[in-house]
Amino acid sequence: MDQKIGGFAFIAGVLIALLGGTMSGLGMAEPGWIIVVLVILGLIVGFMNVSDKEITAFLIAAIALLSINSATSDKEKISNSLDLLLPNLGKVIVNITNHIAAFVAPAALIAALTEVYKIASTPEGIKTGKGK
Repeated sequence: MDQKIGGFAFIAGVLIALLGGTMSGLGMAEPGWIIVVLVILGLIVGFMNVSDKEITAFLIAAIALLSINSATSDKEKISNSLDLLLPNLGKVIVNITNHIAAFVAPAALIAALTEVYKIASTPEGIKTGKGK
C-alpha cells in the first residue's frame, strides 16, 4: 500500500511541477500553494517510495536533478537565449527545473538521512558484503 501511495505521490509531484513551472514561465499567476504541495509530496516519496535496494540509485538521480537546477549561476542568460528560439521557452524550462527541485529535494533529504542513520546505527558502518 505504501508503494502505491508513494507512486501516486511521485506522479502527482512530477505533473504539478510541470504545471506550476509552465504557469510561472508563461507569466501566469501561480498559486502559492504549489510549492508547499511539491514539498509535501516530496516528503511522502522520500518516506514511502525509496526501498533499501533503490536508495543509492535514487540519491544519484536526485543529485543529477538538483544539479541541473543549480548548474549555472546565471539562469537569466540561458532563459533569454532559449526565449529567442521560442517566446517564453527559457522561462518555462527554468521554472520547471525550479519546481522539480522543490519536489525532489525533500525526498532526497529523507532518503539521505535514512541512509546516514542506517550507517551510523550499526557497529560496522557500511557493510561491504565481504567476509560473510
